[in-house]
Amino acid sequence: MRAAVVRSFDHPPRYEEFATPDPAGDQVLVDVLAAGLHPRVRSGANGTHYTSDGRLPMVPGVDAVGRLPDGRRVYFVADDDAPGTMAEQAVLDPRRAVPLPEDADPVVIAAAMNPAMSSWVALRRRVAFKPGQSVLVLGATGSAGQMAVQIARHLGAAHVVAAGRDPERLAMLTGLGATTVVPLTGDPEEAAGRLGEAAADVDVVIDYTWGAPTQLAIPALLTRRTERSAALDWIQIGSMAGPDITLPSFVLRAANLRIMGSGQGSLTAAGIVAELPSLMEQLAAGTLTAAAQPVPLAEVERAWTAPTEPGRRVVLTASA
Repeated sequence: MRAAVVRSFDHPPRYEEFATPDPAGDQVLVDVLAAGLHPRVRSGANGTHYTSDGRLPMVPGVDAVGRLPDGRRVYFVADDDAPGTMAEQAVLDPRRAVPLPEDADPVVIAAAMNPAMSSWVALRRRVAFKPGQSVLVLGATGSAGQMAVQIARHLGAAHVVAAGRDPERLAMLTGLGATTVVPLTGDPEEAAGRLGEAAADVDVVIDYTWGAPTQLAIPALLTRRTERSAALDWIQIGSMAGPDITLPSFVLRAANLRIMGSGQGSLTAAGIVAELPSLMEQLAAGTLTAAAQPVPLAEVERAWTAPTEPGRRVVLTASA
């Protein structure tokens, strides 16, 4: 088969021949219709993701929309030890797959499920989120952050603060459910102060940035809370701004801060897959929206490095 193949962590994948995977046990070989080029896929392909085992060559891709031998279309999450989904064919574990509604666009589903899944699962599985609570989305101008704003409102958040560095994208988020937007441009300390004033009393933070913005944001929020003993659940999902922070010890003593992650390892595969049908339903119905940019699989090397409009997700599609 033809596939996107990584032979060096220093070079984008190339479109070339690769051995067709052999299904084992209950696995099924499917034709791949669309596979999203997510940040998680990029970090896996350059060897920096925490699950990377360093083995090459490899086919990237963690999920896809595929066509079963009987013609049915499904969205599936690839097994951890299986070749990736950016190929003409991939193996599927039926326990990690959900059917597509008849009218669902496979490109939109491939673009949206992964970024939407991060906040959907976090709010439904990692914390006891209740309608009427408030949410801060830190790093709201990317695809996942944009979905997080919509999902928080859909799940009943009374107040959603969207924070990010792109003023144009921030302005658009008010139409997707953000009740307050906070630009993180300019002096970092001043930006953290603005964020603290706007989001001091939120109940949940969905954090896609980590690094310096988070390091400044945590004390900025906690020192301004009306009631410091009120729980603040800080859910770490992405690290766009850096992998590490320095956290002063007094922060953990002076407020009721609960920091947790949401991703592979902190949730079981079964727990994640259990959330997919309800999320799929909302995406297919158009309740949650995502911008997709389809690109033929054969053009993967160009697509890998080409600039992409913020908030738009590249999706590699079958040639025919």
